[in-house]
Amino acid sequence: MVAVCLLALVPFAAAAGGGKNSKAQLVTVPELLLEGGRKLEFERSFWSEPEVKLKRGFWSRLVDLVAGAPDFHALINPYEVAEDSHGRIIVTDPGAGGVHIFDFEQQKYRFIYREKDKEGLVTPQCVTVDSNDNIYVTDSESGKIFVFSPDGKFERTIGSLRGGEGYFKRPTGIAVDSGAGRIYVTDTLRNQIFVLDMKGSVLQTIGKRGTGNGEFNFPTELRLYGENLIVVDAMNFRVQVLDRSGSFLYAIGQIGEGQGHMFRPKGIGLDSEGHLYVAEAVSGLVQVFNQQGQLLYYFGQRGSGFGEFQLPTGLWIDRNDRVLVVDSYNRRVQVFHYYGLAKAATGD
Repeated sequence: MVAVCLLALVPFAAAAGGGKNSKAQLVTVPELLLEGGRKLEFERSFWSEPEVKLKRGFWSRLVDLVAGAPDFHALINPYEVAEDSHGRIIVTDPGAGGVHIFDFEQQKYRFIYREKDKEGLVTPQCVTVDSNDNIYVTDSESGKIFVFSPDGKFERTIGSLRGGEGYFKRPTGIAVDSGAGRIYVTDTLRNQIFVLDMKGSVLQTIGKRGTGNGEFNFPTELRLYGENLIVVDAMNFRVQVLDRSGSFLYAIGQIGEGQGHMFRPKGIGLDSEGHLYVAEAVSGLVQVFNQQGQLLYYFGQRGSGFGEFQLPTGLWIDRNDRVLVVDSYNRRVQVFHYYGLAKAATGD
């Protein structure tokens, strides 16, 4: 069992906030100190296209002075985040009507969208990738799933009916199991999870409206973890864990504000040790639970400094235990790094 030993605040010199006029200042960010040397460290925050690209040279800056600085994309109302196998960070942005792809390693940026008059994106909500790094985006308003190639080229829609109408009432969470050839989608207004094949045909539905085990009241985000399906059961104020067939295993959470409770659970993720992270939108916290439902630790509070959140929504944990949190109202993504027991022991 993991027990909280200390939640310390560490000084960090950086530009707080997401605006381009932000000034460097000394802020404090949480560093978690746990038994065995486990810890959580703040890494960075980002919000715009220029942060990805190389510094512009003298002649480029001179052209900017003459012709005016070029326009660039920035997060407007980001919602969900995912990362592909190459470390590219993919962020849905309903406010911008598209999806941002930040490639810090290659210093490249791409904004993908599809025009509305071409059966395009209206309100991109959640995002995931398959084993080939194809990008799957749910559109909560059009009722469809949009699929893009790794380079951002539109490939197809799933759930598109005649006349441009979408099959789903409000598709939200999405996860892909490429090995099994399955796509899992929450339809929030139907209070169900749809299991599709890779062509988009419905194979199974899971759940119904209710408060019992395996029942939902506005299910939203979901994740696959091992043989389990993890679902945010938003208005039942809990996270449910099911097996792949939809059978109930256990639930975490209960209504309330503050540590250990849920009021507006949003994004979820699991680290390499199987700990469940839940972004709590109203309180501005990210809470971390073990599989017995015990609160291990939390980080964040309401605010605009680093390690603080205003309406956190999406959350993704990559294979290196980097924790990406969409800080929606602050128009940015914050990145933390969790060092589990094995990494703490080796110093990696």
